[in-house]
Amino acid sequence: MTDYSMPNTTSNNSSISVLNLCIAALFMAITVMLSSFGLPVPGGHLYLNDIAIVTASLLLDPFSAFLVGGIGSFLGDFLFYPAPMFVSLVTHGLQAVIISIIAHKNNRISLGILGSTIGALIMIIGYTLGRAFIYSTPAYAIMKLPFQILQAAVGVVIGLLLVYKFGIRRLYNRFHK
Repeated sequence: MTDYSMPNTTSNNSSISVLNLCIAALFMAITVMLSSFGLPVPGGHLYLNDIAIVTASLLLDPFSAFLVGGIGSFLGDFLFYPAPMFVSLVTHGLQAVIISIIAHKNNRISLGILGSTIGALIMIIGYTLGRAFIYSTPAYAIMKLPFQILQAAVGVVIGLLLVYKFGIRRLYNRFHK
């Protein structure tokens, strides 16, 4: 008879890596879902995937944040609107990594705000340049710029509120002790 039970590990590092993997997978699924549809606003759509990306990046290490932001957005675009999927991979991936690196230098809210703001700028610039390249017209990219700014701002504000005001960081840290 074969024993399929999980091995009894005494190292806390393995349980943390499994926990991080599960949390990253959850955030990646949320990112795929939120990048798959947009809320209609006058003149375009507002996508809410930046909320999941900012939240995950403030909590997770840079590699896990890249999985959530880059791969999650890539998969969402691949499934429902493939034209910008590589722009999403690079832009949201870089956004997530930068937020994570800056926010984890010291777990102060000021660095979380700084990282999220720089990440928002990366997202806005990356999508503007990516759209100009994909659609071969800078005019289209400029036309969509207000939606990118709104998406980035909503993602930063709600992500920061979730992590620092509504206690997601405390909950996350409680499982890592």
